[in-house]
Amino acid sequence: MRIALFTETFLPKVDGIVTRLSQTVDHLQRNGDQVLVISPDGGITEYKGARVYGVSGLPLPLYPELKLALPRPAIGYVLEEFQPDVIHVVNPAVLGLAGIFYSKTLKIPLVASYHTHLPQYLQHYGLGMLEGFLWELLKGAHNQALLNLCTSTAMMEELTAHGIERVDLWQRGVDTELFHPELANWEMRSRLSQNHPESPLLLYVGRLSAEKEIERIKPILEAIPEARLALVGDGPHRQALEKHFAETNTNFVGYLIGKELASAFASADAFIFPSRTETLGLVLLEAMAAGCPVVAARSGGIPDIVTDGVNGYLFEPTADIQEAIAATTRLLQQQQQRDIIRQNARREAENWGWASATQQLQDYYKKVVFSEYRTKLKVGE
Repeated sequence: MRIALFTETFLPKVDGIVTRLSQTVDHLQRNGDQVLVISPDGGITEYKGARVYGVSGLPLPLYPELKLALPRPAIGYVLEEFQPDVIHVVNPAVLGLAGIFYSKTLKIPLVASYHTHLPQYLQHYGLGMLEGFLWELLKGAHNQALLNLCTSTAMMEELTAHGIERVDLWQRGVDTELFHPELANWEMRSRLSQNHPESPLLLYVGRLSAEKEIERIKPILEAIPEARLALVGDGPHRQALEKHFAETNTNFVGYLIGKELASAFASADAFIFPSRTETLGLVLLEAMAAGCPVVAARSGGIPDIVTDGVNGYLFEPTADIQEAIAATTRLLQQQQQRDIIRQNARREAENWGWASATQQLQDYYKKVVFSEYRTKLKVGE
């Protein structure tokens, strides 16, 4: 099968969406499919045998890590040359609109997927009044697709509640070979803790951005004076966070990738994740695969992954942060319980390999291409 994948973000950017897409492209190509990736230009023209067509763009004002790549006629010529069987638009916002347009004009079946909870992001950038308008735009875009995929049951329910139709689940995936408890080591622990490897080590991995609510980790750190916090990642909110965490035992590590990232997860005592805007939270699965106990907000897609008290701990995001403090303290003080959580977390992650997630996606593509969804929405209408 020939798949044209439109995405607003791709390599070399590092985030959960790019991880899912790069793993998906890799496994699709391995399985004999041919993929064309159309994305903002990042200097990459090929990935795992797939062609990457980069569209030049400008940095997004509120989020300079992301590029705003506008559709252009050349995309149509590239598609006509590639002759895809299906077009898949990921988080259609700007560039993805070209995928929707050409699916209609060229009469190619369209699949869309929802990975970033943009309406909730608005609240963290002072634009909450636009939430209703954004939902209408999302509904208009997604309802052009024969199938809309979400990565958690919570997001399926939310999209359906806002009028988005033909919604189904694209199961989670994680690289359980890369992320593994055996990669724990004293050297990484010392690096993350700034040469205090004997201290309790708390970890956050992800974008340093306003919607991640990383500030909410500070009371947990202050309640456990002997603990150290490592923030792995970078983003537009870093300078504000450096001021917020001044005078605390916090290490801004920057980006880690590959085995270094996997070792960071495996070497920490607890992974703290306060975000309330996650459609899934791939980083949580990576932590769990590495055997790192998770303390996370009970919000969005997170409860699909974490079972409270079994393979991690959940706290109510609207409640006092004392619930998160209590869970973290309990983890650090009870070695036996922490070991059980580690084992259960790893066991849960082992259920979700990328190969099976990609096979499920291929099955969806086949159903769309071979008309199973055509009775619900005719292509071209």
